[in-house]
Amino acid sequence: MILKIIFYIFATLAVGSAMMVVTARNPVRSVLSLVLTFFSMAGIWMLMSAEFLSLILLLVYVGAVMTLFLFVVMMLNVDTVGKREGFTRYLPFSILVIVVLLGLMIVAFGSKFMSLPMPASPEADYSNISQLGAVLYTQYAYPFEIAGVLLLAAIVAAISLSHRAPRKRKVQSVSEQLSVRREDRVRLVKMSISTPLEKKNDLS
Repeated sequence: MILKIIFYIFATLAVGSAMMVVTARNPVRSVLSLVLTFFSMAGIWMLMSAEFLSLILLLVYVGAVMTLFLFVVMMLNVDTVGKREGFTRYLPFSILVIVVLLGLMIVAFGSKFMSLPMPASPEADYSNISQLGAVLYTQYAYPFEIAGVLLLAAIVAAISLSHRAPRKRKVQSVSEQLSVRREDRVRLVKMSISTPLEKKNDLS
């Protein structure tokens, strides 16, 4: 009973903070609401005996990705007024879609929608990481490798698209500097020396 109460508390926090992500006018508050959503989902995963996924969600997403999002949002001057002008216009339609989806979920799951099937108590030698690794690298080995290749291709494509060749930049060439001769750089010119009196006589 206590686990069900904790589950519904985390679920309420997750749904409320997720709504704050899309309704908050300040982008910084939206990011912080998303952090609270991740914390709530991590608590739910911990209740479902998925400790590894819960900790990865906290360490990777909250500790790294959301910190990066927060710094980017704080450094950028986001025009929030112009982005949210059409939000109120589509609000009734979005509420209707939410109600329809909620009704479909209730009809599909029936009595199981309000009941929470809690997982059984794991054994003493149970390891969530070993179970996840056994399933991931045996049954889903090929999809895992394909996902890795696709992510690598996406990284290479993003780097190639964002890379620009340097323009109007002076680059030092060491080989050309070492191969330079003195005759190519300096020219000695011999000129006759004349005194100011000789110049005056020449002009006269």
